Amino acid sequence: MSPITAWEKLQQNLHGEDFQQIYNDHFPIEVRQLLSPWFETKAWTEIDPDNLEHEGYIKGLFVSFVDEIVSKSNSMVNNEQFVSKLKLIDTAKLYKEKYSQNPKELIRIIKKCLESESLMAQQNNSLMEVNVKSSQELENIEIMQQMELISNHITHTNEIRMTIQSDIDSFNILYSECSKCTQHLQHMRNQRMSIPQGPEIERKLKQEKELYEGQLKTQSLSLNNALCVYINKLNESLNLLSPVQAHIIDKALIQWKREQQLAGNGYKYMKDIDVIQTWCEKLCDLIWITRSQIKEADRFRVNLGRYFELPQSCEIINTLLDMTTQYLSSLVASTFVIITQPPQVLKTNTRFVAEVRLLIGGKLNIHMTSPVVKVSIVSESQANQIIGRNKPDGESCGEILNCTGKMEYQPVQRHLSTNFRSMQLKKIKRTEKKGTESVMDEKFSILFSSKFFIGNELQFEVWNLSLPVVVIVHGNQDPHAWATVTWDNAFAEPGRVPFNVPDKVPWRNVAEALNMKFSAATGRGLSEESLTFLAEKAFRMQNVDFNHMVLSWSQFCKEPLPQRSFTFWEWFYAVMKITREHLKGPWTDGAIMGFIRKSDAEEMLTRYATGTFLLRFSDSELGGLTVAWAGSNDSDAYSLHPFSAKDLSIRNLADRLLDLPYLTKLYPDIDKNQAFGKYYTQPPNISTPVTSNGYLKPLLVTHVPGWGGPGTNGQGMNSYPNTPQNHMFHVNSPGNCSIRETSSVHSEPVNNMMAFGNDSLEMDFSSNLNDISHVDEAFF
Repeated sequence: MSPITAWEKLQQNLHGEDFQQIYNDHFPIEVRQLLSPWFETKAWTEIDPDNLEHEGYIKGLFVSFVDEIVSKSNSMVNNEQFVSKLKLIDTAKLYKEKYSQNPKELIRIIKKCLESESLMAQQNNSLMEVNVKSSQELENIEIMQQMELISNHITHTNEIRMTIQSDIDSFNILYSECSKCTQHLQHMRNQRMSIPQGPEIERKLKQEKELYEGQLKTQSLSLNNALCVYINKLNESLNLLSPVQAHIIDKALIQWKREQQLAGNGYKYMKDIDVIQTWCEKLCDLIWITRSQIKEADRFRVNLGRYFELPQSCEIINTLLDMTTQYLSSLVASTFVIITQPPQVLKTNTRFVAEVRLLIGGKLNIHMTSPVVKVSIVSESQANQIIGRNKPDGESCGEILNCTGKMEYQPVQRHLSTNFRSMQLKKIKRTEKKGTESVMDEKFSILFSSKFFIGNELQFEVWNLSLPVVVIVHGNQDPHAWATVTWDNAFAEPGRVPFNVPDKVPWRNVAEALNMKFSAATGRGLSEESLTFLAEKAFRMQNVDFNHMVLSWSQFCKEPLPQRSFTFWEWFYAVMKITREHLKGPWTDGAIMGFIRKSDAEEMLTRYATGTFLLRFSDSELGGLTVAWAGSNDSDAYSLHPFSAKDLSIRNLADRLLDLPYLTKLYPDIDKNQAFGKYYTQPPNISTPVTSNGYLKPLLVTHVPGWGGPGTNGQGMNSYPNTPQNHMFHVNSPGNCSIRETSSVHSEPVNNMMAFGNDSLEMDFSSNLNDISHVDEAFF
């Protein structure tokens, strides 16, 4: 499924009557639909019409709203849009006349409508989740009902078997009596001259023999018919088993495996492997019972064949027996699954784990033999050979330590599994590269295999290949390796030739994969605006409908971005990494706008009050987060040099923002302390204590030369109080330059023990302006 806009998602979650209930003439639904992108850029949850501090922002928001309606109406030039255009013009006129003097009333109406939207969508989402759960429960019920039907059929077939066995026993007794009579008759014929009553006895024996033979003929016909009925019932059992097994193996297990692969990109499992195991165990019982019944039919055939011919029964029974063996083999092979996949980016000489399980391992006494599982690593070509032969022949292109383990049975969970807790890849043999290929493009797979017997008559060799694995030797290969893995996980098709994936993919599918990956890593997904920003970056173009465009693998992670030394994926990966490791809380809260161009951010900020700031990911530096804020003049906006992951590991984002008092409101109008206060490591304005050895403990702070910092009154361009202005640092044309972050040490004396009195100390490190990380390290 491709990503869609927030408004499209809302339309999917709400019904027509829901929209009719929410909207009215005061806020026409046509306005909501046509201006949906504009609505999604505003932080409606943070706006309080009754808060006096929000009045200025609300007035600006009202003007922007009306202007947006007028702009949208002016853009409608087609005849088909004529009615909508008139509706927008009338609405803009109505709003100006009715709400110009009281804009907060309109904002209150809009906010209420949007809140109603959100509430109804949540309720419908909950209902959808219940429906999904109900759908899975319904599937479980249907499968169990089919198995119950098969079980009843097998029970009835077993009753026929027992009747046949009883009839065979009766037939054997009758045949024995007939044989005795025949022997006695033959004896009397040999002795007829010596026994006076011989002819009479012979006559009676002959009659008795004929009676036995008639009964045997009747019973043989009856047994032949009964055996035919029994064989037909066995065939019906297999016909009933076939679609159930196909559903479990070809649909449920394949879907689970596909979801497991998507989970590598952050997808949440829907299928429960334990539920599938229950199905497999029940199915295994039914197949085994059917197989036993077929073997009984073969025994009947052999026993009755001594007395009379059973045409074609031998061929039919053998065919049914082969079918059950094939069903059982397919079930055993398909249920040898990898529960915990090896890491898809695998670093040499690094310990890794994996777990395999035989879902029917608790059945057929398989667990009594403790099968051994072997592990090896194979190349893409070797994986293809294994699948072609349907058998591993010891292929390996590397050396793995601790690569064997016995399957152990946990009776409570009914799990027959092997946990590999300390495997390690020591060596790898790579194939020759072609063209622009790199080692991070090459895919391997971890092969798990085992052999065991069932019932001392059936030997099985099971194996399974892991998801594609990219082998690296150094951490700097991580980004490209994860690009290979992410692309494969997202776009691999079931039943493919390993490990083929398309070279070009529709952007909507790429956007879905990026959103899934980012959401899983950081706790919050990407908005439609963020995805549009990413599309513009990936395609190196703007103002285009990307929904029908395809993105190539080369554009994704091979070709550097314009005027940059890194690719689109490297930029995205670095952003995701710094967000996951240092910005997860603020990002999840929605305090980081992130995906917006520098020029757009600064243009937006010029319309807001002085000190309003936003946080965006740097375009020029990998994994950089920069602060943009509105200056004192309407046309002024500034951007701080990006914070790197190293910067934020030394002093977190919230504390760095706290260090800059001229940053007061998070865009659009949220108090800084309200947005970031819970992430401060210490309350502001706390004196630095004296340590036990009598030294003052320095505090690392963020300071922009020429701007106010900690200890100032926050009034714009002032330096620290009682500190001479340092003219080495000055701000050049703030409207069109970036300010480089510098660091300073801020100490405060305790009890006037220092000769500096109550003046604060500031040290500027001009020599380290181009190596700020060095300064941070020295004073952390």
